Amino acid sequence: MINRRMVLASGPIAVAAAGTSPALAQTAAAPAAPAGSAQAPGYYRYKVGDIEITAIHDGFGMRPLEGFIRNAELADVKKAMAEAFLPDNALPITFTALVVRTGGKTVLIDTGNGDVGPPTAGRWMTNFRAAGFDPAQVDTIVVSHFHGDHINGIRLKDGPAVFPKAEIMVPEPEWAFWMDDGKMSSAPEGMKGAFQNVRRVFGPIAKDVKQYQAEKELAPGITAVAAPGHTPGHTAFRIASGGRQLLMVSDITNHPALFVRNPTWAAVFDMDADKARETRIRMLDMIAADRMQVSFYHAPFPATGHVLKEGSGFRFVPIQWTPAI
Repeated sequence: MINRRMVLASGPIAVAAAGTSPALAQTAAAPAAPAGSAQAPGYYRYKVGDIEITAIHDGFGMRPLEGFIRNAELADVKKAMAEAFLPDNALPITFTALVVRTGGKTVLIDTGNGDVGPPTAGRWMTNFRAAGFDPAQVDTIVVSHFHGDHINGIRLKDGPAVFPKAEIMVPEPEWAFWMDDGKMSSAPEGMKGAFQNVRRVFGPIAKDVKQYQAEKELAPGITAVAAPGHTPGHTAFRIASGGRQLLMVSDITNHPALFVRNPTWAAVFDMDADKARETRIRMLDMIAADRMQVSFYHAPFPATGHVLKEGSGFRFVPIQWTPAI
């Protein structure tokens, strides 16, 4: 059943142009940066055993704090922001997708905002190419869930597909929810844009999209892990090789300074806040206990490190940056 939580979760997706990230209300494509004002290309390589991972930075967007966390006082949120040296009026939300080289294949885990998103995002393709990759050489795209900031890179807003030969794999329960005409027709107006954007991205290729189930190996060393709550079919990914493991947790948290430190907090984007909270705590407990490396979609770039149990919450410890892999 679609309820008020789902409407809140879709929020700016439907209010603004179809396909906007749920994190943001802005929709303009990113303009070219003036000379001298941009950072160096945003990509970072590391390895998990024999698997090479490249984190690709897609920029960021600012989300006002008012109403962002449903079950916390604004004063408490601002205190957490201050402790992390973040602004007291808006949260900078970073977007980081992964390119995984495994078994001789190039696999993408999510694709960023594409050319639909806030003006400070939309850097994914520039950084992807700067890292030495070519869209024509992508073999597989694995999607975690259907929010626009994860799928809009698959198809430009004026129609063309971006990765001509890539096999596209999506979570079975996510497809079942967002591609259901009955759910779309009965959805509140504030949520219809999200359904429409999913159809914009996947409609032309629907017959070729492959649906996967949790605990299935999707590519050598990459296994789907059910992580529901943020969306019905939200999925994380275990990447394992040579006795090492990394868990790409997708959107079980937004910024770690808020949701790793305070795992019971509920972001407005979580469609089922109770289930999302349960998933978040369970996964953070496992990551901390097993001392696994973790990758977040919305942590500060390069969005990878470790998690420690600390008091009633957890602490994110970023990796040591290294110039070699």
